[in-house]
Amino acid sequence: MEYTRKNKGVCSASTRVVIEDGIVKDVEMLGGCNGNIKGVIALVKGMKAEEAIERLSGIRCGFKTTSCPDQLAITLKEALGQ
Repeated sequence: MEYTRKNKGVCSASTRVVIEDGIVKDVEMLGGCNGNIKGVIALVKGMKAEEAIERLSGIRCGFKTTSCPDQLAITLKEALGQ
């Protein structure tokens, strides 16, 4: 299943995820801190979506109430809820 969501409160504009059998197969984030996003994506590929959500939820970027990893967790959560 492929799901795309517009991000809120961060530098990256949107997050697209592909989940198969509960496993994160692919992630694409448009914009944001290129190196950090590549690192997060490399870490979550092949991971159970539920585990990625648990690990990434609530991470903040500086004084912001969210972060790109948190937005990824929200996107995964919404995708699983469909």
